[in-house]
Amino acid sequence: MIIDSIENISKYNTIISENVINFIKTLSPSTPCGRYEIDEKSYANVDEYEPKPYENCKFEAHKKFIDIQMVLSGCEDLEYTLVKGLDISEKYDENCDVMFFENSESDCVHLTPYKFAYINTYEAHKPQIKTSSSNVKKVVIKIKV
Repeated sequence: MIIDSIENISKYNTIISENVINFIKTLSPSTPCGRYEIDEKSYANVDEYEPKPYENCKFEAHKKFIDIQMVLSGCEDLEYTLVKGLDISEKYDENCDVMFFENSESDCVHLTPYKFAYINTYEAHKPQIKTSSSNVKKVVIKIKV
């Protein structure tokens, strides 16, 4: 897991493509919600939602895509841990590229505007945890591995 600020996004050009970096730099709270095709290996979803109570959030992981999650407005918590050793609660769905896990000991990051989390395929994450914000606008960038 990499946690950093958008000001430093260009420093990750060895693991994040220039197309993705340039796209991230164009985002703002006024970016319309929707799906954005970035290039043949990556796309982004911009959504606005109300974060969920902790007990309604689940650990998830992906096999085909790395996530970059960045809040554009509002704030939320995101917990993370390694997939290895976790108990699966919902088997891998190849069509949706997601599997879910039972709760586990984890670390937590408080995502505020323009702070991003780079989440690899060997890391489970529990996003959308409600803090003080009533609404969050966030981009999730999917990068094919």
